[in-house]
Amino acid sequence: MRARIAAVLATVAGIAALTAGPATAATAATATSENNPVACAAVLNSPCVWQEADTAGITGVAQVSADPGQLTLVQVEVRTQKAWGSPWETVASATTVRFGSAKAVTPRVVTADLKMVCATAGPALDVARQITTCTHPFAG
Repeated sequence: MRARIAAVLATVAGIAALTAGPATAATAATATSENNPVACAAVLNSPCVWQEADTAGITGVAQVSADPGQLTLVQVEVRTQKAWGSPWETVASATTVRFGSAKAVTPRVVTADLKMVCATAGPALDVARQITTCTHPFAG
């Protein structure tokens, strides 16, 4: 009987760990992908992307931490959408390729449309290891 109770408790603990893991990862991804560039510095080859907004418009910003000897690519795009469900269109982009950590900033965009910022980053010579991430859409 005790063995069965122990097995049930181990199973419950395993399920709890599996369900908590993705929730923790989702929280970390959200924190590192929107307005928190410092938090993303700890994750190599994973882009951190955010928008910087003021009364003159927005710029898309992305940075990636990488080994100093690695040729690194970071590309950032500001995408807009006229209405929910319509296609996203890239209206500004910037690309940086350099050794080590890199950052890219788009030109300023002035729009009242929905917008999001997406970035692709990682080893420039290994497309399979590059990661793309986007912010949540921002209203006008």
